[in-house]
Amino acid sequence: MALRVAVQMDPIASINIDADSTFALMLEAQARGHRLWHYHVRDLALAGGRLLAQAEPVTVERKHGAHYAFGPREELDLSTMDVVLMRQDPPFDMAYITATHLLEHIHPKTLVVNDPASVRNAPEKLFVLQFTDLMPETLVTASRAQILAFREKHEDIIVKPLFGNGGAGVFHIKPGDSNLNSLIEMFTERSREPLMVQRYVPEVRKGDKRIILVDGVAMGAINRVPAAGEARSNMHVGGRPERTTLTERERHICERIGPELKKRGMIFVGIDVIGDYLTEINVTSPTGLQEIARFDGVHLERAIWDAIEAKR
Repeated sequence: MALRVAVQMDPIASINIDADSTFALMLEAQARGHRLWHYHVRDLALAGGRLLAQAEPVTVERKHGAHYAFGPREELDLSTMDVVLMRQDPPFDMAYITATHLLEHIHPKTLVVNDPASVRNAPEKLFVLQFTDLMPETLVTASRAQILAFREKHEDIIVKPLFGNGGAGVFHIKPGDSNLNSLIEMFTERSREPLMVQRYVPEVRKGDKRIILVDGVAMGAINRVPAAGEARSNMHVGGRPERTTLTERERHICERIGPELKKRGMIFVGIDVIGDYLTEINVTSPTGLQEIARFDGVHLERAIWDAIEAKR
């Protein structure tokens, strides 16, 4: 049966159709005969108990410069949809949190992927702390004294904001680097949020592995190798994707966290593993589908839609 699918995303006009995972999901949905609508999160409105969106019916095509076509804009009652894909990028700020609250008004009658309450309760750098035995030594604090003590103990550290994305604001503080105090001052002047500080894992030079789990099961991975002179491996900042396979340790990590993801309604999740350590669990708008397809010929968007259709 054809499904009615609303896609809540960033503007489709500006996406990279050769890398964007939402675009891959839309192409697969369309190939299965599902009908698609596109809207921005700012176009949501809750009125009289109804969750509405100013949306356009959309068709997509893998054609540069002409990858989408809109029909006439309409007011869409999202409770009439079968599925809503919540795919706008972070930052995970109050606007993002508000969107999860709004989408709870229609879920699970309309299936929201991923479950909005679970997304709200599982920001990538905090949810992962439920599995500290799988992680490198980690500190979350706003205390300068605690950060300095952690640095004194581990010497080589990573400092990052809790709610960023794409590697933005991530700093590698090497032994002897005198910039840590200034960095703490910069963060605390801009935000009251704590920072995440981790022991630097030197294996990152060999890559930061993105593993995709579908309904709690590991189904594919890519390795992302940092550019020369760069500590971050995110593809947004020049990380090079390469083909990879899962190690026994990585399979163990996935088997540990998979049941919890499934229980929380997390259909599409991307985790990050460096060396033997889990560093993040990405549930907001994970990426990597197209890179895995290019290297391995495995189209995980098909598995994701199989899981969605099974729940419908």
